[in-house]
Amino acid sequence: MSLEKRDYDAIVVGSGPNGLAAAILMQQQGLSVLVIEGKDKTGGGLASESLTLPGFVHDVCSAIHPMAVASPFFKTLPLAAHGLEFIYPALAAAHPFDDGTAAILDQSISHTASFLGRDNHVYEKLMKSVISDWPLIDRDALGPLRLPSHPLAMANFGLKALTSATYFVDHFKGQAARGLFGGMAAHAIQPLSNLSTTAIGLVLMATGHLKGWPIPKGGSVSIANALGSYFRSIGGTIETGHFVTDLSKLPSAHAVLFDVTPKQLLKIAGHKFSNIYKWQLERYRYGMGVFKIDWALDEPIPFKAAACRKAGTIHLGNTFEEIAEGELMTSRGKQAEKPFVLLSQQSIFDSSRAPERKHTGWAYCHVPNGSKQDMTAIIENQVERFAPGFKDVILARNTMNTEQMEAHNPNYIGGDINGGILDIRQLFTRPVLKWSPYKTSAKGLYICSSSTPPGGGVHGMCGYNAAKTALKDIFKIEIK
Repeated sequence: MSLEKRDYDAIVVGSGPNGLAAAILMQQQGLSVLVIEGKDKTGGGLASESLTLPGFVHDVCSAIHPMAVASPFFKTLPLAAHGLEFIYPALAAAHPFDDGTAAILDQSISHTASFLGRDNHVYEKLMKSVISDWPLIDRDALGPLRLPSHPLAMANFGLKALTSATYFVDHFKGQAARGLFGGMAAHAIQPLSNLSTTAIGLVLMATGHLKGWPIPKGGSVSIANALGSYFRSIGGTIETGHFVTDLSKLPSAHAVLFDVTPKQLLKIAGHKFSNIYKWQLERYRYGMGVFKIDWALDEPIPFKAAACRKAGTIHLGNTFEEIAEGELMTSRGKQAEKPFVLLSQQSIFDSSRAPERKHTGWAYCHVPNGSKQDMTAIIENQVERFAPGFKDVILARNTMNTEQMEAHNPNYIGGDINGGILDIRQLFTRPVLKWSPYKTSAKGLYICSSSTPPGGGVHGMCGYNAAKTALKDIFKIEIK
């Protein structure tokens, strides 16, 4: 079925959290906005399906959402009125060690620090500094490179954040604090020796202390449903089941924003771009991919460390050194036998995810981009390492390699869930070296995906910032 040929002020191609954020901001300004989604459902990585057995609800991609509740834009929206409910685990995250102990991330800094032994006072001092600055700088940190509203606070944060995790971790002496920070920094999906990997760790820990790491009731799709419902309630239009491959087949619009990565953008609109812009897009770099498993479980995961049974997210990697070695190996195209595994156990806190007295598990590890290696046994061995008896409670599993991840969401090139590597070279110059990263070289065409600042995560700020740019450029509407 073809798209309705009517005129719009703006069109957004792709309905991930960034596409929906862009569409909402422009619709809020009184414009007529159309969202076009290739799949039958909106949301992109915000998807929940029965992947294993009937009655078990699994998050296909993203699962835990600290950045959704910390997003400067999403927190202004009445999403609770559109069915979104967040559930907060007793502990945001836990990090077990081989000796049966665990470090934790709790909303209370002092409670978190109490698990860190001799590093407790150092941790409290560092994190109190970060969380005092974060509310002042969140919009600037989650946006393009520009003069910050609070220069001193940004400088205080930046001096820490732009260092490598391997440098920053030396603030700590004990295994607990070092391992905890390593698991946080590993969300950067790159070698921990890279500059700016500290930023990812600090932001995740700060949001954990300020907002927690919540689970959306009913699955991550609930976030997409709430965003779509709110967008429609203010007059927006969504058309699903239309993969855009040709600009000429789009309805007329003054601005088109693409929630896609450079690879897809070149296919759709490359003929419109200048040679230098195309040249830069062609050299955009993608990072490591992920191999993901969902489990239907007969009972909760039997972690040795009691704290792990109370946490929504578990980081499996043991020591900082082990995590760093595994991430480095994977970035070089080799596969670690004991990789860092990110695991979530939503059903412990959200009973809607599984039949009565049954449970779900969600996990992934990093793999070389495009890898088709089956990591099932390796991941399950890592879980068993910290939860003896885990394999005995598995009822069914569903796996997705990098190729299958990309098939589900075309933005996950080679399994890269961050829209491109988020290293120092592409931190503020994604997708190209340009003062306004959201503007393409063609008038009226913009990119609003996680391939723009601030990068991956369910926060909508890439879309929000791109929409602000388009509103100012095309419609002479300036959002402060």
